[in-house]
Amino acid sequence: MTALTDPLPLARALIRCRSVTPADAGALGVLGEALAALGFDRHALTFTAPGTPDVSNLYARLGTKGPNLCFAGHTDVVPTGDAARWSVDPFAAEVAGGVLYGRGAADMKGAIACFVAAVARVLAARPASFGSLSLLITGDEEGPAINGTRKVLQWMAERGERLDACVVGEPTNPTRLGEMIKIGRRGSLNALLTVHGIAGHSAYPHLADNPLVHLVRILGPIMAEPLDPGTAHFQPSTLALTAIDTGNPATNVIPHAATARFNIRFNDRHTAASLEQWLRSRLDGFGARYDLELNCSGESFLTRPGHLSEIVAAAARAVTGLTPELSTSGGTSDARFIKDYCSVVEFGMVGQTMHKTDECASLADLESLTRIYQGIIESYFADPAAPH
Repeated sequence: MTALTDPLPLARALIRCRSVTPADAGALGVLGEALAALGFDRHALTFTAPGTPDVSNLYARLGTKGPNLCFAGHTDVVPTGDAARWSVDPFAAEVAGGVLYGRGAADMKGAIACFVAAVARVLAARPASFGSLSLLITGDEEGPAINGTRKVLQWMAERGERLDACVVGEPTNPTRLGEMIKIGRRGSLNALLTVHGIAGHSAYPHLADNPLVHLVRILGPIMAEPLDPGTAHFQPSTLALTAIDTGNPATNVIPHAATARFNIRFNDRHTAASLEQWLRSRLDGFGARYDLELNCSGESFLTRPGHLSEIVAAAARAVTGLTPELSTSGGTSDARFIKDYCSVVEFGMVGQTMHKTDECASLADLESLTRIYQGIIESYFADPAAPH
């Protein structure tokens, strides 16, 4: 492998690993070798849970003193879909016209390679003041997120391993590098509502109790009611209906039950518990027999603008000339677990092609992101008295 100060060789080597969740396919080994060459102490961690696949993870640290600045990310990727629709082999890591193509180029093997290259450049410069740098890399971010970052953090806590700040390398920039830093995320609550009735013949509806009638009557007002007007750092919370079903193949049978699935993306005005209370108070008012199952994949959180976001914004501005927006938009990320341990922000590649056919990252952006990460590292350790 050529000099680690260049992000391209490592990015290509990672993309060539077919690490579709939960497979590792050698990706963490490739990364581990690069980190070993830079002097990192590495811990390969595999976690299991009943009914879920085993997941490989990596925690690596350079240095023993504080503060500990962590980069978090994932080497697992989503499936390619129909590979025939790609103009290139999704795992060949081809470069054409100044662009690197491949699954994970944007989300987020490219960012991992950029951070490693940034560390190599910082070490080559021999900084006068330095704490510790670490990487927390999982193979379970695109999957159920059970045996990944959350368990690595628990393992670290049991060892007394402290994180002081973290940058997650998710592709946060919508169209141009330097546009956006994520300083928080909305929570996500999934609901399965089952309304019960009495089955019957559709020619004799008066002899049945149609659960679909009740379901339609319930869903309309719930979906029409605004949850909130938004907050200082968050857009308004939303409720999106995702499925209605009866499991009924017959055209002349009123079913005994009907289900609806919906997802609530909520801001910091709410918690999963407060939303459950809100839902049940509305449902109880309709007098229908129902069951409600809820699953929260993450509460909303916010890292208030301050030292960490200022460092990232300044580094991005110095390289790109853009002042990043501090945003909480988008879906969830593993930052939802990290926020319980330290301040965390997200900044990575341009996300236009993530999860799409012909996912890619420009070579210019790989170089710029490396320089931004280098600036973050240097600025973070430049003032030991600054809040961490």
